[in-house]
Amino acid sequence: MKYLLPALALGLAGMMTSISANAQDNTVHHQAWSIAIHGGAGTMDRDKMTPQQQADYRAALQVALDAGSAVLRDGGTAMEAVQAAIVIMEDDPKFNAGRGAVFTWEGDNELDAAVMDGRNRSAGAVTGVKSVRHPILLADAVMKDGRHVFLSGAGAEEFAAEHGLETAPPEWFATQPRRDSLERLKAQKLTAFDVDHKYGTVGAVALDMHGNVAAGTSTGGLTGKRWGRIGDAPIIGAGTYADNRSCAVSATGAGEYFIRAGVAHEICTRMRLAKEDPQTAADRVMAEVKELGGDGGVIVVTPAGDAVFSFNTQGMYRGRATSEGVNEVAIFPGD
Repeated sequence: MKYLLPALALGLAGMMTSISANAQDNTVHHQAWSIAIHGGAGTMDRDKMTPQQQADYRAALQVALDAGSAVLRDGGTAMEAVQAAIVIMEDDPKFNAGRGAVFTWEGDNELDAAVMDGRNRSAGAVTGVKSVRHPILLADAVMKDGRHVFLSGAGAEEFAAEHGLETAPPEWFATQPRRDSLERLKAQKLTAFDVDHKYGTVGAVALDMHGNVAAGTSTGGLTGKRWGRIGDAPIIGAGTYADNRSCAVSATGAGEYFIRAGVAHEICTRMRLAKEDPQTAADRVMAEVKELGGDGGVIVVTPAGDAVFSFNTQGMYRGRATSEGVNEVAIFPGD
């Protein structure tokens, strides 16, 4: 017996060492990665978009998708991939984020963004920013700083300056088509949706080779928004959420309804607690949004590598790519 106990101890120690090594090995050599992006949802009539317009949007989505995919393929983090994709869309005037953002009632461009890391549910968000070229990078800086989650207006601008983030003058963000939309909204007393026909928020969700998920969303909000209105995009749990236990979500749509439904968090919760698959969870939550009177869409990525979309509008600018060889961009249902 006196020889047996040491032998058992040595055996157990060896077994634990082997298990530990295998666990570390799985973490290092996890090869699956996945990414999904969106550039807004809304009334997108195939017959009213010229072939060239459709091609331009598909090309823009592909550039952003490729940027995020390259990060993941090279072993980068999900958070890095999300930002790589969104930065490109923030610089593209076709999307309502960064350059090309819509105008407020007063004629300004006010920008919102948020990021969330599924590893530890750390998050950063900003709203009402006017001079930071890439709001998504400012949201990331807030998250990394760690003292706060959500900064607004002048305070967010001051934080950006202290952290050396790139700024841009008002004319960088302003585009004539967006200004025309504001003038038409005022002259014809239209709603923001009537004048734009879509919600132009951009977003990305990703799974990296280490098994972590992340989400990011960036937007200029609604044309003619007033009184410092804030939509769902920068609100953690409404338009943006990530949790390694379930999924990562980025939303676009009628922000007030997405806030009321807690869309992004609700999808993750359904998956984690009710064990719903990602498509079912996303579809059911989007159905709830519809029942409340809102519309829009979501993108979802899971730790298993699923990349799914759900939208209750006529279209959504979207794309997805995976380590399994999927690479696609789309606009309309059935694409």
